[in-house]
Amino acid sequence: MKTIDELLAEGVAGKRIFVRADLNVPLDGTTITDDGRIRAVLPTVKALADAGARVVVASHLGRPKGAPDPAFSLAPAATRLGELLGADVPFATDTVGESARATVAGLADGQVAVVENLRFNAGETSKDDAERGAFADQLAALADVYVGDGFGAVHRKHASVYDLPARLPHAAGYLIATEVGVLRKLTDDVKRPYAVVLGGAKVSDKLAVIDRLLGKADRLLIGGGMVFTFLKAKGHEIGSSLVQEDQLPVVREYIERAEKNGVELVLPVDVVVAPEFPDLKTKAPGRPSTVAADAIPAGQMGLDIGPESRKLYASKIVDAATVFWNGPMGVFEHPDFAEGTKAVAQALLDSQAFTVVGGGDSAAAVRILGFDENAFGHISTGGGASLEYLEGKTLPGLAALED
Repeated sequence: MKTIDELLAEGVAGKRIFVRADLNVPLDGTTITDDGRIRAVLPTVKALADAGARVVVASHLGRPKGAPDPAFSLAPAATRLGELLGADVPFATDTVGESARATVAGLADGQVAVVENLRFNAGETSKDDAERGAFADQLAALADVYVGDGFGAVHRKHASVYDLPARLPHAAGYLIATEVGVLRKLTDDVKRPYAVVLGGAKVSDKLAVIDRLLGKADRLLIGGGMVFTFLKAKGHEIGSSLVQEDQLPVVREYIERAEKNGVELVLPVDVVVAPEFPDLKTKAPGRPSTVAADAIPAGQMGLDIGPESRKLYASKIVDAATVFWNGPMGVFEHPDFAEGTKAVAQALLDSQAFTVVGGGDSAAAVRILGFDENAFGHISTGGGASLEYLEGKTLPGLAALED
């Protein structure tokens, strides 16, 4: 995989460099609530601009239906990128149309522009190779060189991620190089004990990675909404908590395999419950109470791990040598149900381990709950991509960057 440093050594002054970034930031209207992904691509964009390249930044945002949708415009991200660069960043109001062509043609050496949301074009996400290829041809006309740096999208076989690198000389940006280097430390020559903390709502989203980790990790700590499928699989009462009934057989098999393989499967001993899901907009009191994890009353739903579980999970993290965390322990967006996620984050900080926060809600939680993100070993920008890498899958966007 060619690196950006090799590309810079060859000289990029005056060249149009297409940077596939991941600017898929959370928005409240037009206000960015977490600019972590924009800041993550800054080193690559700045290095290219400083070397005199004409930088064309492109990304997706959200899930528009292959047509323009103002709710998913990248305009706020372009504005924020300009603020972080301390420079004017022109914004094209389309992706490959008249505005994009004119914006790119007007770039001076060392200037950066952003084009509109790639997913406003049906060809970006099409499953039809010809349709994707046709869109990739249009994108290729905007640039001389491709730099892949949108790690959060490398697990997608999309036009700008998979097809476009085949049409242009290409290299990996700093972010992708860093992410791959970190993930290799979680798969090759791992320092042990190796603890993995998995949370989030649905166990089905994590089945493949759990399956893989049962042969890799020493400890598997489960939290979030997905834990209640595990608790029910063990025969426990879970009240009205989230459960995936169709996944109970496979979860039972995982519980048995963990015991057989000597993998310590850690489940909560107590949980914080409430009669209903909390209001995340008003943050109105959620009427929480703490109950034993094996006896959640009818009419109560589990929304976080309890205080004894927090101590237990922290004890399994602090003496580990490697820790990977993906998924919150509860509804961290509400103060009544954020303590479990806080406890896990704090335990990562308290440990001497190599710690990786696996993107998505986990990365958002670290920032929202006020932790210093620089204190962690690494905070990934791609939750889904990180998980698929750990599952052992070939990621299309990484394969496309291989020479």
